[in-house]
Amino acid sequence: MTIETADESLSSAPEAPASHALWVAVATPAHSSVSEPLSYLSPAPLPPGTLVRVPLGRREVLGVVWDSPAGNEPSLPHGVQARSVLGVLEGIPPLNESWRRLTSFTARYYQRALGEVALAALPPQLRDLTPEQMARRIKRKAKADKDGALGPEAASALPPIQLSEEQQQATRQIASEPGPFLLYGSTGSGKTEVYLHSVQQVLAANPQAQALVMVPEINLTPQLEERFLERFAPIYGESAVVSMHSGMTNPQRLKSWTAAHMGEARIVLGTRMAVFASMPGLALIVVDEEHDASYKQQEGARYSARDLAVWRAREQNAKVILGSATPSLESWHASRPPSAEDPQGGRYLRLNMPSRIGAAELPRVRLVDMSQQPRGAVFSPPLLRAITERVERGEQCLVLLNRRGFAPVLHCKDCGWKSDCPHCSAHQVFHKIDRTLRCHHCGFTQRVPHACPSCGNVDISPMGRGTEQLEEQLAALLRNVITPERRAARVARIDADTTKNKGALEEQLAAVHSGEVDVLVGTQMVAKGHDFRRITLVAAVQPDGALFSSDFRAPERLFALLMQAAGRAGRDAHYIAAQGGNPPEMWIQTWHAEHSLYAALRRHDYPRFASEQLQERTDAGMPPFAYQALVRADARTQEAAQAFLNAVSEAARERQLPGIEHVFLFPPVPMAVQRVANVERAQMLIESTNRSALQHFLAAWQEVLHAARSDHKAVIRWLVDVDPQAI
Repeated sequence: MTIETADESLSSAPEAPASHALWVAVATPAHSSVSEPLSYLSPAPLPPGTLVRVPLGRREVLGVVWDSPAGNEPSLPHGVQARSVLGVLEGIPPLNESWRRLTSFTARYYQRALGEVALAALPPQLRDLTPEQMARRIKRKAKADKDGALGPEAASALPPIQLSEEQQQATRQIASEPGPFLLYGSTGSGKTEVYLHSVQQVLAANPQAQALVMVPEINLTPQLEERFLERFAPIYGESAVVSMHSGMTNPQRLKSWTAAHMGEARIVLGTRMAVFASMPGLALIVVDEEHDASYKQQEGARYSARDLAVWRAREQNAKVILGSATPSLESWHASRPPSAEDPQGGRYLRLNMPSRIGAAELPRVRLVDMSQQPRGAVFSPPLLRAITERVERGEQCLVLLNRRGFAPVLHCKDCGWKSDCPHCSAHQVFHKIDRTLRCHHCGFTQRVPHACPSCGNVDISPMGRGTEQLEEQLAALLRNVITPERRAARVARIDADTTKNKGALEEQLAAVHSGEVDVLVGTQMVAKGHDFRRITLVAAVQPDGALFSSDFRAPERLFALLMQAAGRAGRDAHYIAAQGGNPPEMWIQTWHAEHSLYAALRRHDYPRFASEQLQERTDAGMPPFAYQALVRADARTQEAAQAFLNAVSEAARERQLPGIEHVFLFPPVPMAVQRVANVERAQMLIESTNRSALQHFLAAWQEVLHAARSDHKAVIRWLVDVDPQAI
């Protein structure tokens, strides 16, 4: 804002002694229309990036001193006095210009308030500490660092790791080329070792250098942290490696953030939130499993951590590696090699690593045509025989179903009643283990009724299957199967329900690694990134749903999930040989065995699948050949939500907003799950072949959206999702 007019930050107090005016970014309320830094007074000049405590309305909040917009100094109407900064968090160096540019770009591109993005990027506990409390923490930390410092004599170099020829080629190119790099390596090809080696080279070349390594999900962080500590703790000390993810306590997150911000942590491992870590010496960013949709934030500022990682690396003159066995189609297209038709090629450099290291050949994919199997069979006889044979030899199997719970819905055959959520347009999922019905959208939970609530029929039964039911059925089917240890086969389940408690996931994974589990049933959370050495068979029992989804990204996600799941099998060639050399297998039960997706999967041919999908996207004008945004409205009624979207669409056309000639606004429609927690939801798609035009339009449209909400009282909230991952 060029002139601060927000009532919350101004007062009409008498003139104070001469002070320095400055801009401060604070987290203003959503939809307040105040999106820029606010002006405050300070007794002394403060550099941009300084953390301060300031008054906002009746509250005292954390703020970040910001750069003057376009060089403008804060100015106020005559007789109006800005409020004063209440305190400075001493001992914390200012957030540098690179970090401020990152958060400014994020707010601008994803259409959010600057203060919201900047403050959300800081550890939660930092927002609650007073300057005095922070000073005491800094003092205690300095003493602890002095007492536990790793002296030069304690550091030791590790023996060199023998890399494969493909790994050597990849690391040489990463060291010599500017990037960005797409590391396209099959499952088990040793991508993690390339990450480790590249980090080691960067840190050895510069004593101030830092590296950021991101994974898509929290459950992948512990094993990654273990490998990085094993490699780098002997050289730089254990404190040189820190983690950042939402599963940590607030004190833990503050400690890791401070270590990175001070330059003491050389390596930061984390999930998508770590892309905003303040790292003054950032020299390398790694985005593992870059295709994963978890890198897209689904609340607040809906940013893509992968895309921001690429932007940040370019801005800070750092290198960035995107790694995957099944790259996103956007990254695959961006790494296309030059050709006669396209002499420039893509802006990424593609590094290929097709060979597996220390692993057996890629699993043989076997398709089971369920139309030829006994009616109602959950596990086809051929698959059940294959699982039995593996277990009897002492091998492990993984059964994948991406739906938790016992059954998606309970129903009454007499009257047709279904266990619908009273607050959402969705079913409540039946969880047999505690006899509850749970809505996976709003969280509403209730006990399973003894009889049909509609007609009184006591014979209500589950429809469909979830992981809980698969676990129960497999345990019954394998009850007479004996392992080489002369014990009955053991079936375990890993999904969001079994891993709710702290430490539960680590405990369950340890049981799998130790051989206590013979058959593991799980959702996608066990299908990627885990190094199960004794699993030789993977089975997907109901994958067809995504083949005909209305979401154009569904086939891409299904192919990636199945390829990643297949990669869990046969990861230890020595174990396979010791077991008699039976090749690893990936079984898929399907009603569409002739589908082209499965044909590509059988050959492990991602390039062919990607080529077919990109051609379809080209013909349909879909990303990456077009750019999209969604505007969503939540209201008390569906009519109110759609009326709001229609109004802002019509206003954009009437005003001829900048860029609208290059933008197409689709009519509003209900969302797939249109009611959640008694709130109706509608969305409208905006599309353009010109990213710059779309951005100009969205920025100009903000004023219209804010104004329209005051005219549509039934609208609870609205939001803009740029580059949406689900439509």
